[in-house]
Amino acid sequence: MFICNAALRNKEMRANCSSSSACPANSSEEGLPVGLKVYGNLELVFTVVSAVMIGLLMFSLGCSVEIRRLWSHIRRPWGIAVGLLCQFGLMPLTAYLLFISFSLKPVQAMAILIMGCCPGGTISNIFTYWVDGDMDLSISMTACSTVVALGMMPLCLYLYTLSWNLEQNLTIPYQNIGITLVCLTIPVAFGVCVNYRWPKQSKIILKIGAIVGGVLLLVVAVAGVVLAKGSWNSDIILLTISFIFPLIGHVTGFLLALLTHQSWQRCRTISLETGAQNIQMCITMLHLSFTAEQLVQMLSFPLAYGLFQLLDGFLIVAAYKMYKRTLKIKHRIKNPALRVEARFKKKSTSPKETSAFLE
Repeated sequence: MFICNAALRNKEMRANCSSSSACPANSSEEGLPVGLKVYGNLELVFTVVSAVMIGLLMFSLGCSVEIRRLWSHIRRPWGIAVGLLCQFGLMPLTAYLLFISFSLKPVQAMAILIMGCCPGGTISNIFTYWVDGDMDLSISMTACSTVVALGMMPLCLYLYTLSWNLEQNLTIPYQNIGITLVCLTIPVAFGVCVNYRWPKQSKIILKIGAIVGGVLLLVVAVAGVVLAKGSWNSDIILLTISFIFPLIGHVTGFLLALLTHQSWQRCRTISLETGAQNIQMCITMLHLSFTAEQLVQMLSFPLAYGLFQLLDGFLIVAAYKMYKRTLKIKHRIKNPALRVEARFKKKSTSPKETSAFLE
């Protein structure tokens, strides 16, 4: 999620690093490269606006959640269990195999592994809505993966770095995880209440939120590139991995859901949840754990992953919409009576019905 800013990162650094000169949080800002300097008020305003819009977006998506279906997922959490297995089983393993296959430097390999161990991001909820996925399962998986990350992130990092000689102690951003969880659950809870009490109005809120969500994704992507333009480096290998990593997550998540006999709707949901990672949490952890010189080699990976994650999501949505439209056309060709019936209903609509619909 995009809810943590530079001020939060600096606060966490001071809390976790005390006064040690070896800690990256206490290194002087004069030694930072241009791309890693804090952009002051501009970045603060951008972060606050993003946090507010994300909160409103989650509120609108919460309007699609039904209490009965949400309770059924909690009572029989098979879909959530498959999603967590993908999130903290497949993704860290995929990250490990990728940096071994490409023979990366230890610092770059660490960035990929941290990304693979992060929980799911809010972006998956938006794409799930656009592909007619299971919104109750999607939001449940995002919330559960954020909670489980409190224990699974350090466990996965410990298991996959046992044979490494790390110079730094990795700092898990627990405060970031807690804030992410709060900003996810509270707006969704309000949305669920609105859907329960005013179901008709909640559908309007949901449609508006979906449009706002698409605009927000584009704005955040462009603004993120502009604010961190000096943090990019032209490492082709890292860019290649950042492109194929989310794709592998989407494909393996879909296949595992299919093997466990989940419905097609759940398969789409688990696929999007698996490939969509929490980019901001990865960036925060890199800032807390590594020096400025190391960040120059690492920071381009989560930024590129975030952009390709958006691109993959839009491509999946476009492919699904085309597939859905093709099915409708084939269905109409096979049943020409449906077209005649639809035209007759359209012509026979009375002014009262039209005014009631518009109202």
